[in-house]
Amino acid sequence: MSHPKAMNLRFPDPAQRAAIEAAAKQEGVSLQEYILSAAYARATAVEERFLEAFRASMARSGDAFAEGGGAADPGAEQRAAELQARRDLEEQHERGHAA
Repeated sequence: MSHPKAMNLRFPDPAQRAAIEAAAKQEGVSLQEYILSAAYARATAVEERFLEAFRASMARSGDAFAEGGGAADPGAEQRAAELQARRDLEEQHERGHAA
């Protein structure tokens, strides 16, 4: 029967470890719990950004189909809206990696 082991945490930067330990202590939790909570919060934030972008995409798609979709060539306004949506998604993606 295997026993659960504590996380093996290695920090190349002692100052980074000290800062994280201080934050965990301030929160009143263990270092492992603090790191896991932070990772969970980060994953949840990424998921929420994805869902927001997905909802916006679905709304745009619904609007496009509601217009009748008779035109094979979208107008300049539609192309501009699509380009802006792509820029917004790329911006969100870059911010997600920077955090």
